[in-house]
This record gives sequence, structure tokens and C-alpha cells, in this order.
Amino acid sequence: MELLLQPKIYNITLKYLHNDAYKEMILGDMTNNYYWSEDWSEEFYIELARAGFISTTYDTNEGLVLLPELQFEYAILDFKNLHISKKVKKLLTRDDYTLCFNTRFNEVIDKFSLFHKYNWLKENYSSLMKKLFKNSDARDDFKILSVELISKETGELIAGEIGYKIGKTYTSLSGFSSKEKKYTNYGTLQLILLAKYLQKEGFSFWNLGHPHMQYKQKLGSITHKREDFLARWKKEIKHPTL
Repeated sequence: MELLLQPKIYNITLKYLHNDAYKEMILGDMTNNYYWSEDWSEEFYIELARAGFISTTYDTNEGLVLLPELQFEYAILDFKNLHISKKVKKLLTRDDYTLCFNTRFNEVIDKFSLFHKYNWLKENYSSLMKKLFKNSDARDDFKILSVELISKETGELIAGEIGYKIGKTYTSLSGFSSKEKKYTNYGTLQLILLAKYLQKEGFSFWNLGHPHMQYKQKLGSITHKREDFLARWKKEIKHPTL
């Protein structure tokens, strides 16, 4: 894991995010990308996201900690580059599914532990996501989104993901898709439908996080170095902190 190659993982706090000297240091530090914190507050998480961090978790001997990462590279999908395979094009013509948002949030969260061998979205992080989701209507500049692909016939949740909206950007956190044979390629279908929705709603781009997973490249994402990503990120988010 990339995490294990980092010489030292430094603690990060909300106070540090508001310190110009510290921000300049972490932006230019291409040795370190991971940081850690025991601050599970909504304010801190949102400020991390605005600064360009994507946060997961890490199990330590003392318990679960927040693991914000200022990535070295980011996979960005500009919707003009969206690629749709022939198999998914056939699925798009079917009338056996519905794409919904924010209707089955808790179920999407629960599915992660069933579909992922290592599920980092748990315990304190899961509770934090639920708080952020509950309070989304109180914020215009940061909203948690639950994306749900649902079978019209059975009402089954076929595929879904959790992410967040900041300004005109959307960032994915984690997702899942059914392994049943009848739902082959429906996970990709959910991604394509989401991309089309984001484009229709006027989003500037989709931040897919780490670029190394092949499905992101197949969607049409382009890899951006940290410096290039942050330069674009600051222009797009509504309330930049950097």
C-alpha cells in the first residue's frame, strides 16, 4: 500500500488548515500525501474536502482514525470524454431500472460492508456521513449524495455510491454493485447514468480520486498531477480554502 511507503504520517487539525504557512508546506510536499486526525467533526471534514483532501480511515492499536489524503494524482472525468461501451449502451435502452438520489442512504452505507473485503467506511466515519447527510439541506456549498440504481421489478438496490458535491464538482467516496449474473455491467451502468446526470445539472467535472483503477480510465477519466488538480479545483469550488 502507498500508505506504508510514507516515511511519517503527520497529524492534521482544523487549526492547521487555516494556517497559510502550513497549507503552503503540504501543497508542495510530494513526499507525504497521508495525514491523520481524531477530529470527526462535520466542520473539519468539510474543510478537508474543500482543500482537496479525500478522507478515508485507518485502524490503529488505539482505534480508528480519520485518514485524509492529499493525493499525488487524481482521476478527473470531463463529461465530453465520457466513454460508453456497447454493452452498457444496450442496458441504457432497457426499462428495468431507476436511478435515484438520497432515497436509501443508510442501505447504501450498509452495502459497503457486504461487498468490500476491506471497508474503510465504518464506525465513526459512517456516523459522520450520516450527520453530514442529515444536515445537507442546511448547506449550499457542501452536500453528501447517495446514488442508487434500483430494480423496477423487485425494488432491489442493484448498485450505488456515496460522494459529495462542492460547488460545481462531485467527488466519489465509495460504491458497490451486485455480483448477480443478471446484473452484469449494471455497476458500470450506474456510473454512466450518474455522469449523464452530473453533466445535465451543470457540474464542471467528476473527481474520481485515485486514477489507478481500470474502470475509471474506461469511463474516460484523465489523470491530473496534484498541482494541476488543485489549480483547477480552486477555480471550481464555491468556497475555496487554498
